[in-house]
Amino acid sequence: MSAILTVTLNPALDIATSVDKVIAGHKLRCALPVIDPGGGGINVARAIRQLGGDATAFVALGGNTGRQLGELLEAAGLPLIVHAAPGDTRQSVAVTDLSINDQFRFMLPGPDWSDADVDGACAGIKANAPDSGFVVLSGSGPSGSRADLYARICKDLSNTSTKVIVDTSGPALTMMALGQPERPYVLRMDQQEAESLTRYALPRRGDTADFASKLVERGAGEIVIIARGSDGNVLATKDGRWFCPAVNTVVKSKVGAGDSFVGGLTLALQNGCDLQTALCHGSAAASAACMTEGTQLCLRHDFDECLARSEATAL
Repeated sequence: MSAILTVTLNPALDIATSVDKVIAGHKLRCALPVIDPGGGGINVARAIRQLGGDATAFVALGGNTGRQLGELLEAAGLPLIVHAAPGDTRQSVAVTDLSINDQFRFMLPGPDWSDADVDGACAGIKANAPDSGFVVLSGSGPSGSRADLYARICKDLSNTSTKVIVDTSGPALTMMALGQPERPYVLRMDQQEAESLTRYALPRRGDTADFASKLVERGAGEIVIIARGSDGNVLATKDGRWFCPAVNTVVKSKVGAGDSFVGGLTLALQNGCDLQTALCHGSAAASAACMTEGTQLCLRHDFDECLARSEATAL
């Protein structure tokens, strides 16, 4: 059992392909697809392994798609804890329009979970949480789960030596952002998600940092990180705010950039790095992920190149 456990309760079989141009009403001839296991926690675990670390993936799988996804994870050598999902694992499709070099992403729904299904998963996560390690809650919660699912898991682990990192969206993020009695160690979101919470634009780095600081004061997380897309990443604690720029000059695919950030950050923290260094590791991993095709995430040589040019500055 590694010191990092990633949790994916709503995984997906990721299919990436491309077409010359997306045109409504036409049969579009696609390139050969690249098929990868996907879902926030899975991608975080894959990124950690590609960066030279170790992570165990707690994954809810079901049906034929779940079996295929599990086989891909086993072939990749990723340590698994498989939790039985109440239905077929979902699929997602990413199609790159080569005429504009941009991507269309289609996310299919997963199975519906009952309260008993959620209870079983929470018990499994608590039983497998690593002592003095990290649990990464990444991606959306399963259909049927309540908005307080990740807050509940934070509470379950609050009296342990495990630190929780949360990277989610939608109602689960809204709930976390309200502030929790048992807050996570890290809460991460992107700029669009932050602006959906504030309901106003955050055009400058200082604006983003101000909001991140408010979330820390509110009890949303000991550390709050907001990704500003191609600009870089802002990190806030009660003691200060820092910024690390994105350093990639090429964007081949944005798939998995956020998950790569979380992987790089978590691995650096587990290795004992300070927060500014961990921020640089996360930013370099995100930049590296943008330099790869499809769903390859961050490759080590790209990460090393980006890390050499990454520097955190105080805001």
